[in-house]
Amino acid sequence: MELPRKVAVGSGVLLELPEICSDLKLEPRALIITGPNTQEIVGKAIFELLEDGGFEPVTQISSASKLEEVERAEMLAREINARFLIGAGGGRSIDIAKLASLRTGVPFVSVPTAASHDGICSAQASLTVNGETASLSAQAPLAIVADTKIISQAPARLLAAGCGDIISNYTAILDWQLAHRLRNEEYSEYAAALSGMTARMIVELAPSIRPGLEDSAKIVVKALISSSVAMSIAGSSRPASGSEHKFAHAINRIAPGRALHGELCGLGTITMMYLHGGDWKMIRTALDHVGAPTSAAQVGLERETVLEALVEAHKIRPERYTILDAGLNRNAAARAAEATGMI
Repeated sequence: MELPRKVAVGSGVLLELPEICSDLKLEPRALIITGPNTQEIVGKAIFELLEDGGFEPVTQISSASKLEEVERAEMLAREINARFLIGAGGGRSIDIAKLASLRTGVPFVSVPTAASHDGICSAQASLTVNGETASLSAQAPLAIVADTKIISQAPARLLAAGCGDIISNYTAILDWQLAHRLRNEEYSEYAAALSGMTARMIVELAPSIRPGLEDSAKIVVKALISSSVAMSIAGSSRPASGSEHKFAHAINRIAPGRALHGELCGLGTITMMYLHGGDWKMIRTALDHVGAPTSAAQVGLERETVLEALVEAHKIRPERYTILDAGLNRNAAARAAEATGMI
């Protein structure tokens, strides 16, 4: 089980980063991995904070979620003899850092600038490999420093997407239970309970979650961290990734770049809950409250794209059994998507 040794969530906690690194007894040489935009938002500040705190930082700016960027980070980390890495920004920078961390055998610290998905603290990385998005095993962060003052200033769409990613735990757990019953897959009651509690919290608080509010950012960040802890307990992403994630990945194969990961997972959760015979209206209402899309049209997806994704989604990660894996035919897919208002 890989869990962060330190978690700092709150307004202005970025200023505590040098002290946190010192408390963890991290050696001075650090590689900061960030993006072109997040370099201005947080990258330069981290560099200055570490330098003032007696560390020796070097910065790499990465502009793509590709394996080549991980290799570049790995080479630079070895070249400068980095003793720890910092992933600063959204999903891209953190995913690159966590994979480079695994490859170099040095720890990494996660400094998110948005609460858009649970990748900010999980041991899974999502990168483009051979032109397709792939989920890869990586290194969980040694520490998480989530400054809600910074995160609350991110675009509203990112916070809503984070809520969608957490709410998708509902159907991920149902799929896991199904696989346990039908395929005797190993199942953790504790991991499932923690994941479910996290999703319920976001659904219950959805009417009060608003962009620009630090309290809202704190709620979502803590939920994302709890979701990642559930995955660490399970030893896989099972508590937070099921049929709704297969649907999201299928959409990205067919029509890449149309929507954020959490937006697609939220959309998928509505229809997957319908297929499970659960309260899909509750899911749709919660997503609507937080400002996440509840129909394909809201993210520019056409009817045919949605139906193809629903029919083909079971081919994504075939070893992970879900409600889709009995094979959803086109008529049933259309009925489910129409009934839930996705199309």
